[in-house]
Amino acid sequence: KYMNRILALDPEGKRAKVQPGLINDQLRGAAMKHGLTFAPDPATHRYCTLGGNIGNNSCGAHTVMGGKTVDNVEELDILTYDGLRMRVGATSDDEFDLIQRAGGRRAEIYRELKALAARYGDRIRAGYPKIPRRVSGYNLDDLLPEKGFHVARSLVGSESTCALTLSATVRLIDFPAYRALMVLSYADAAAAADEVVQVREFGPIALEGFQHHVIENMHKKGKHLPGMKLLEKDGAYLLAEFGGDSQEEANGKVESAFAALRRMKTGASAMRLYEKPGDQGAIWEVRESGVGASRV
Repeated sequence: KYMNRILALDPEGKRAKVQPGLINDQLRGAAMKHGLTFAPDPATHRYCTLGGNIGNNSCGAHTVMGGKTVDNVEELDILTYDGLRMRVGATSDDEFDLIQRAGGRRAEIYRELKALAARYGDRIRAGYPKIPRRVSGYNLDDLLPEKGFHVARSLVGSESTCALTLSATVRLIDFPAYRALMVLSYADAAAAADEVVQVREFGPIALEGFQHHVIENMHKKGKHLPGMKLLEKDGAYLLAEFGGDSQEEANGKVESAFAALRRMKTGASAMRLYEKPGDQGAIWEVRESGVGASRV
């Protein structure tokens, strides 16, 4: 409740040190002043916290550009449940040796984690699926030597079952000054899903999808948002955001995507370009306000 500040923001180093109670949008808003952003932006970004993002290994529409939370955590200041406070991050062999020479509880934890990675490393390599949004379970693969024995990232997604996060150093990425939103409409979710791989090849900085029944259920619950009028009455939608140094550049990327989709005989029943920030925001709000509206 009270640990909710940005402790440091380094635009040149593209890093920020934050407390776990900080709201996701507060960090993104501060970073935006420097042309940067924190990539993970779940639909609840207006009120979810960085501690929650770390606990859940949150994703979001812009993780297609910058990765999920685990990919953006550099260090954590943690408190274990037996009272040890320590900084954790990527661990070189030299740093591991220094920790072992210092002895104590920290050395014991690191030694046991290293042994765990050695014992199950082959099974982890073979069994962990190589998919962009693997967020279930513990990130044991981050303890592997090829991942830098990254203790901080191994804790992301652990939902505080191993330690409490007191602060986090996170990575920031460049965010285009101008954006254009491509909205593709489909008969159903399966048809939309069929073209996700192709749309990703066009290089969007954000990608999201949802079904029309979300809008129907919002209407039933008395939610009537301006963005609803901008969407075709089809079964499902893909929202793909493109960025550029000018509005013309961002729009051009959408037009190029339209041309490519036409050549491949897209399954989309309608394709729309929205360049006005107000229209883009209204459409994103429909998707984000639809959280919890998938059922009546």
